Amino acid sequence: MSGKTAFEARYGFARKDVRLDNWRLSPFNRWSFQNVGELVPSAHVAAAPAGESQAKSLGALLEERISLAGGSETVESFLKRSDTDGLTILKAGKSVGDWSAPHMPFGARHIIFSISKSVTAILAGILEGEGLFDPSAPVTHYIPEAKGSAYGDASVRNVLDMTVSLDFEEAYLDPESAFARYRRSTLWNPGGGSESLAAFLMTIPRLAEPHGQTYRYRSPNSDVLGILVERALGRRVIELLSEKLWQPLGAGSEMSVTVDMEGTARTAGGMSMTPRDLARIGEMMRQGGTANGRRIVPEAWVRDTVATGGSHEAWQRGTMAFLFPKGRYRNKWYQTGHDSGAFCGIGIHGQWLYVNPKTEVVIAKMSSQPEPVDDRLDGDVVVFLETLSGIV
Repeated sequence: MSGKTAFEARYGFARKDVRLDNWRLSPFNRWSFQNVGELVPSAHVAAAPAGESQAKSLGALLEERISLAGGSETVESFLKRSDTDGLTILKAGKSVGDWSAPHMPFGARHIIFSISKSVTAILAGILEGEGLFDPSAPVTHYIPEAKGSAYGDASVRNVLDMTVSLDFEEAYLDPESAFARYRRSTLWNPGGGSESLAAFLMTIPRLAEPHGQTYRYRSPNSDVLGILVERALGRRVIELLSEKLWQPLGAGSEMSVTVDMEGTARTAGGMSMTPRDLARIGEMMRQGGTANGRRIVPEAWVRDTVATGGSHEAWQRGTMAFLFPKGRYRNKWYQTGHDSGAFCGIGIHGQWLYVNPKTEVVIAKMSSQPEPVDDRLDGDVVVFLETLSGIV
């Protein structure tokens, strides 16, 4: 046998070239971000029985021009420039259309990285509404062994709003950092399997500053949130997601979540789902917590999360205020501060769930950007999504 395999023809490299030490690097991420379960152990959340419908073209919308910092470009050219893999747009709950890159079949699951945080927070909000989870409680109420760690004197609210005074840096590309050890504990990097995620989380030290003052984007907080939820109910996050969110949502496809050596879900960044299902989550939030005629999460929780809650002062003290100068952060969702009232979930390598209440538009954008974080491109994406949500 000679020549390229079908896999190589589609992706430009062989499957055997994708390994645990390079799966987040370009060009391999064009495949691995849709197939995380082949590289990292994963648990699965079943879809609702109805299944998924066919793709719908965006048609002439792809030729609409949008003004960005570097000049005007079409919707389609920006999707390609920003390494978009899959896009779904809803307006007033109805499908506007879908777009997929050649290497991402319609209906494929794709990792959403830190939008997983936003999804986990929804689950916490559901349980809070049922009287089973208390955001005002100390972390040690649910996790006694957190005493002595950075979380020993933190509240669940600090965890939800990223205001834990955590001595930890998101050093995505430093193989010698505490972040690399963190990723090994999640089995995301080579060399894992000797320290569990829960054990690692309890070793992180704290800063001298009191909790609650400064927004600090620290992923371990959201893995702690997953453990808090499990401890509160004595049930796995995987089971709760299926029962409380995925089935009531009417999800069209299965969701998966990476797990560590003990089966602990990577609730900070390990979820994979289709663009359509990600958009369904955004639409549920736009509708104030309802889907398919039934309430999923309390309306008051949604309003607090996307409109009224969170500290602008804590956000301003953080390092992401440049992205949303008038913004706030609440329950692992970003309030943009835009006149439209837009809110969003964001993940590294270009994952976005953008909701514009004023225009009733939801946009789910999944990508395989080469860099984990690209501040300049992120600025363009915000303008693109806000503009696009106003013209569909």
